[in-house]
Amino acid sequence: MKRTIMKKIREIIRLAVKTDLSLRKIARATQTSRPVVGTYVKSFNNSGLTYEETQKLGDDNLLEILQDKTNTRSDRYAQLSSKFEYYVQELKKPHVTVQKLWEEYIAENPSGFMRSQFFHYFKTWRNSCKLTMHIEHKAGERMFVDFTGKKLHITDKTTGKKKAVETFVAILPASHYTFVYVTENQKTCNWIKDSEQALCHFGGTTKIIVPDSYKSAVSKACRYEPDINPEYGRFAEHYHTTIIPARPLHPDDKALVENAIRIVYHWIYASLRNEVFYSIPELNSAILRELEKYNTKKMQIPGISRQELFHKTEKNALGDLPLCLHEAKSSSKATIQSNYHVLLSEDKHYYSVPYPFYSKSREQGKKIKAEILYTHETVEIYFKNERIAVHKRDKTRNGYTTNPLHMPESHRAYLEKWNPEKIISLAVLKGPDVALIVRKIMNNHRHPEQAYNTCRGIIFLSKTYGNERLNKACKKALYFKNCTYKAVREILVHNREDFEEEPDLFNTLPEHSNIRGAEYYSNKIREEIVQ
Repeated sequence: MKRTIMKKIREIIRLAVKTDLSLRKIARATQTSRPVVGTYVKSFNNSGLTYEETQKLGDDNLLEILQDKTNTRSDRYAQLSSKFEYYVQELKKPHVTVQKLWEEYIAENPSGFMRSQFFHYFKTWRNSCKLTMHIEHKAGERMFVDFTGKKLHITDKTTGKKKAVETFVAILPASHYTFVYVTENQKTCNWIKDSEQALCHFGGTTKIIVPDSYKSAVSKACRYEPDINPEYGRFAEHYHTTIIPARPLHPDDKALVENAIRIVYHWIYASLRNEVFYSIPELNSAILRELEKYNTKKMQIPGISRQELFHKTEKNALGDLPLCLHEAKSSSKATIQSNYHVLLSEDKHYYSVPYPFYSKSREQGKKIKAEILYTHETVEIYFKNERIAVHKRDKTRNGYTTNPLHMPESHRAYLEKWNPEKIISLAVLKGPDVALIVRKIMNNHRHPEQAYNTCRGIIFLSKTYGNERLNKACKKALYFKNCTYKAVREILVHNREDFEEEPDLFNTLPEHSNIRGAEYYSNKIREEIVQ
């Protein structure tokens, strides 16, 4: 019997919502009196439910909602509604859901409303309450960031000329706690610095940062897959957060920060309008003074300040700050060469990588370049997003920085067997000029292995030509400034190591009375002029 009644009630609601039939026609179609139809339609309209929601409710719950004509005045509802504001605050905390709140409610009030009614009354209250704007944001989940459109100015003390500066605004949406900071421009380095200052001011990190589609933050804007600026992405990794830009042409995605900017105009800009500032730090100091007043001012709803709400609901939900600040890194790309080194083009210096990556960089016949990230102190080398080497930065042009662990076993054994000290000591045994030419070659070659091979080749010529001839050949090569293995070998092959140095004709002219100096010609010219 009850099931038949509920089928009629559901049909009455369907016809009232999905058709334009009058109450009289609905009564005829359902074989129900018109006053009863009118009562159920009115109860449905007052319930705040949608037709789709009635389909999900059980018969008992739906009937109780429709027949509870005084639900807003019942004792059970009064008890429940007294906790709605508390539930709003709790929902801002991580992992708290309406389901969890209902479970706690029913545990305390076994005779209270069932789940569907609890959800219905709470949703109806939220839809009619101005606090709705807070509910969508979990504490510590997001930080919205943006630049203001209008600018503040600093004044040059000497010329009196005003210079526009950029104003950065960050807001935590769950508490509306706001941060404002002035910077020189909107370049990536300043954007990152401002975001970092905001996190330090809040005392922790959020899971997500929501910027606008500035070039400083987003290399290429896209509604579905925006390209994050690489340096901004590295900043996010350092602070264990994620960048999710607002969609282009969707101001509702960042409505909170837009509203915060308008308040900044009215509260901070207006307060500072008659003051003159001569530097960015001086201006930031004044902004923080006004910002403190703004954050500690009580909001109309919920009757406490942003700062109090932040400490109450959001501060403990923020992630821990890293031990050190983010250090900006420059980037470059380079081919892994056959000697397992890459070139940092800015310094013209080579750095080693583990030798297997040379083969990996040529998979399927395609050259895959490594990425180099470097600071003033360090050089990091990445291959397919994997860091494969770290070196201390060396700005010696055409120099090599090699980690022995990056070398194959054969090369490492070779270096352990041959080193500069050993090669020079062998050269000394062959003769002083052999040692001298070896030292020059060591100093001139860019790569150690190249120098070793050349020097060893010259030293081993003594096996064929003897130490004496080799020393003379090296002396001749040094005289002609041709310090190469080929030059020394050619001298020995053609028996040209014996020679006498040609005298310098200009520096060794003999003294002779017939040689006239410059004075003679100067006097001769004067005599001709006088005549």
